[in-house]
Amino acid sequence: MKPISTGASRALALPIGLLAAALSHMPPAAAQPAANRPVLAQQRTTAEQVAAQGVPLSALAANAPEEYTVRRGDTLWRISGMFLKSPWRWPELWGMNLNDIRNPHLIYPGQQLYLERQGDRAFLRARRSGDGQVGQTVRVSPRNRAEMLGTGPLPTLEAHLIEPFLAEPLVVDDDTFQRAPRIVALANQSRVLVAKGDRAYVRGPADAPLLKAPGLPTEFRVFRTATALKDPVTGEVLGFEGQYVGQAALVRGETETDDIVPSRWGIGASTTPRPTPVPATVDVIGSKEEMKTGDRLLPEPPREYRNYVPHAPDLPIDARVVSVHGNAVRFVGQNQIVVINKGLRDGIESGHVLAVMSTGPQMVDKTDASRPVMRLPDERNGLAMVFRPFERVSYALVMQITNPVQVGDKLKNPGATP
Repeated sequence: MKPISTGASRALALPIGLLAAALSHMPPAAAQPAANRPVLAQQRTTAEQVAAQGVPLSALAANAPEEYTVRRGDTLWRISGMFLKSPWRWPELWGMNLNDIRNPHLIYPGQQLYLERQGDRAFLRARRSGDGQVGQTVRVSPRNRAEMLGTGPLPTLEAHLIEPFLAEPLVVDDDTFQRAPRIVALANQSRVLVAKGDRAYVRGPADAPLLKAPGLPTEFRVFRTATALKDPVTGEVLGFEGQYVGQAALVRGETETDDIVPSRWGIGASTTPRPTPVPATVDVIGSKEEMKTGDRLLPEPPREYRNYVPHAPDLPIDARVVSVHGNAVRFVGQNQIVVINKGLRDGIESGHVLAVMSTGPQMVDKTDASRPVMRLPDERNGLAMVFRPFERVSYALVMQITNPVQVGDKLKNPGATP
């Protein structure tokens, strides 16, 4: 066997780099541990303003507690909803002393929160007003409290609801998917499917073979035929969603060998050896479903820490539900996933909270003798939060809902009216 030329290696580097970029759209800061992320100047200015202004009492939830001790298993969204009618507005309530809490986006188990009302405004603080101030007598009595505390900040939402969608969905254009390396054969020729622990053989496109070399990916995700995501309004294809089936590790890269190719392979009989491609070798290291020939490989992106800060979009958003997730699912309820027809190019980012609007159905006016067709008004139906944006579409978790969500329903800024 002989290795493929270094020219081919250079040809591979660019497509593989583009494919890796397609898998991850989070900025570099998103990969930093939450505790190490700096508070941006704009965020600190906002926090300082909130510390001085608070929120109107009318924004508080009806049964907002006067104090609360953060527990392991809490989520930022749950605590926000405990104090506020609009959970995404929690930074506006977070009027704490920045000398004590240097990052206003982080809440930890064991932390005590105090709701304070001053006139027509409300504040949420990490200590009661006057605690520790000079000249004030504070009565202290011994007490014990045992509680298992986590070491990290609270997540915005229950991680298990979205974890599969952080690794599994892939939305790319059709050309990117079609140029991805593909499984061409299985090591065990008596089988048509492979799973974890099995071996398979892979080839890339002619101008970008799959090679094993320093600086090139060796771990891959495996996807099945991509499904078109169409805009429910225009019918335009916004991207292709690959069906995740598992993970594979590159053992050997593609090479060539000089063989005499039998005529039965469709090439004229010859006694002269011809360059014959030898596929790359991969081992299946994880599988959600069994893999088969034709499945595509894309590089495994770096593991990222995502911390979602719920907030309203700065720009006006008018989105639609493109698809709902689940086997044969037509309607979606709370804690389920939808794909919307807006993405990074539209200003959508992780943490954006959107109001879900049920599209008013068409029906016949039976009170009119002429039986005209009418359409009922759209109605506000709940809230959804974006957790993974791509270029033209985004994945969102339905956080609160009154009636089931379906394809075509609208999503707008949380303060918008139907």
